[in-house]
Amino acid sequence: MITVPLSVLDLAPVAKGTTAGAALQATTELARRTEEFGYHRFWVAEHHNMPAIASSAPAVLLAHLAANTSTIRLGSGGVMLPNHAPLVVAEQFGTLEALHPGRIDLGIGRAPGTDQVTALALRRTMEGLSAEGFPRELTDLMNYFSGEKPGQIIATPGRGEQPAVWLLGSSGFSAQLAGLLGLPFSFAHHFSSQNTLPALALYRQNFRPSQWLDKPYAMVAVNAVCAETDERAEWLAGPSALSFLKLRSGRPEPLSTPDEAAAYPYSEVEREFVVARRDGQAMGSPETVRRQLTELVERTGADELMLTTLVYDVKDRVRSYELIAEQVAGGLRRTA
Repeated sequence: MITVPLSVLDLAPVAKGTTAGAALQATTELARRTEEFGYHRFWVAEHHNMPAIASSAPAVLLAHLAANTSTIRLGSGGVMLPNHAPLVVAEQFGTLEALHPGRIDLGIGRAPGTDQVTALALRRTMEGLSAEGFPRELTDLMNYFSGEKPGQIIATPGRGEQPAVWLLGSSGFSAQLAGLLGLPFSFAHHFSSQNTLPALALYRQNFRPSQWLDKPYAMVAVNAVCAETDERAEWLAGPSALSFLKLRSGRPEPLSTPDEAAAYPYSEVEREFVVARRDGQAMGSPETVRRQLTELVERTGADELMLTTLVYDVKDRVRSYELIAEQVAGGLRRTA
C-alpha cells in the first residue's frame, strides 16, 4: 500500500474534436472529484503554443478551481518564471493566497515551457530568458512576498501573503538551488526519469534548513494510468504517448482517441521512443500500479508523489484516480 501523500498534476488536455473550454471544464470536474477522493494537492502546468494543452494561464485557472473546491491545496506545476516579471507573479499569487489563505502553492520552473519564439512573445525581451538570470529573478520574487528589501514598489496583494513556494526541475540546477534555499523540490520524473535519482541526491546533499523547512521534502511527479486491467490501461495511455511523440517531432496536435492512437503506424524508432518514455512510470491494473508506485517510492525516497494522467476522456481520468485512491492507497478519503 502507498502511504506517502498523493497529489495530482493536470495539463487540461484538449481532446481532438473538442475545445479548450471543454478541457478546462474537465479539469474543474477532476479537481472536485480528486478532492472528494482525498488527494493532497492539485496542480496545473504552464504551457504555451501547444494545441493539446489548455493550461496556459495557471493563476487564472487556479482562481476558478479554488472557487469550485474547498479543501484541496491548489498550485502551479509550475509557473515558468522566465516568461513573467517577478512582480506580476507576486501580485497574482499574492491575490490567490489572500483569497484562499493556506491553500495555495507556487511551484516555479526555470524553463519557458515552450519554444523560444513563443517565450519571446510572452516576455517581449530577451532579458530574463536565460537560465543564468533565474536565481536573481527568484530572489526578486521572494523579496516581493517578504518585503525584506523595501523600495518604491510594494506588491499588493503579495507582501505578507506568500503562498508555499516550491522549485520544480528536470535536471540538477533547480535541485541544487532548492536545497541551498531550503525549499521543497518537485522533480519531473514523468518526462525526465533518467535524471531523477541524481537530481534528488543533489537536492538532499545541498539542503540547508530554512524558515520553510528543517529537512528536505521531495515530491516526484509520475505518469499514472490505472484501469481495471493492464490491457485497458495500455489502451487508454496510447493517446498520451502519441501526443508526446508528435510534440517532440514538431507536429503538436490535440489528443487523439485511444482507437486512433492504437492504429497509428509507429516506425521502429518511434516505438522505441514510446517504450523508453514509459520507463519508471505507472500503468496498469491497481495491482500493477501499486507495485510500480511502491518501487518508485522505495527507489527515490519520495516524500510525496504527484500523479499525472493524460487520457482522452475525463471519465477515464477520474476513474484512474479513483482506483488509485481506493485500491492502491488504501482509501485516501480516510487518510486525507
